Amino acid sequence: MTIDEISITRAIVTEFTESFLNCTDIDCALVGAGPANLVAAYTLAKSGIDVVVFERNLSVGGGMWGGGMMFPRIVVQEEARRFLDEFGIAYTEYEEGVYVADSIESVCRTAAAAIGAGAKIFNLISVEDVMIREEGHVSGLVINWTSVAAARLHVDPLTIRSKVVIDGTGHDAEVCRIVSRKIPDALQVHGELPMWAERGESALLEFSKEVYPGLVVSGMAANAVSGGHRMGPIFGGMMLSGERAAEVAMEIIESGDCL
Repeated sequence: MTIDEISITRAIVTEFTESFLNCTDIDCALVGAGPANLVAAYTLAKSGIDVVVFERNLSVGGGMWGGGMMFPRIVVQEEARRFLDEFGIAYTEYEEGVYVADSIESVCRTAAAAIGAGAKIFNLISVEDVMIREEGHVSGLVINWTSVAAARLHVDPLTIRSKVVIDGTGHDAEVCRIVSRKIPDALQVHGELPMWAERGESALLEFSKEVYPGLVVSGMAANAVSGGHRMGPIFGGMMLSGERAAEVAMEIIESGDCL
């Protein structure tokens, strides 16, 4: 078999362009492909929601890749063990209710589960703004290539329309900070408290919610917005938060409040 270099180029550009155009008007856009948003994407897609994840880095998985201080292991508590089982992630029980999994396998299998359920993931794309209409509802994202920002090029962005946005950008809560900065008194980002794993994990589900019309938070972004504690390389809360954020997003979409 012979293959022409131009055919390779055309195949990549054609297939990407078609896929990207199909994702310009969607039900739910997720910003950040860390563990919380990967679980959120899986939960949404499994329920038939049209979902797209935008990740600014080359790789997905957020902080899960590095485990704890570059030891590629993560801890998951009993409440979230079902995700390890559902995604086929191998684990050992270190002590009662405390499970240890390989961080690299965890990222790969969670991302594969989200994609297998129907979620689309685009990497190397950054979010630089949101769209908000007269009714005061987040209605989409303003995106650009990550390399544009890195090179400090003045290149205008493109836009994605979405009924709901989930901010899963971790400690920085980047989308929420955009809204907070551009719409005075609309949203306050309190910032994280010091590490306290037990309290950070227990508060996370409560903080995974709609914080501005059409804007939901997940994972460490949720704790950053509401002033929760950080919790280190324990990721059960991240998974549970992603599931909860997806449930909140589905409630918004099904209620029609986003229309």
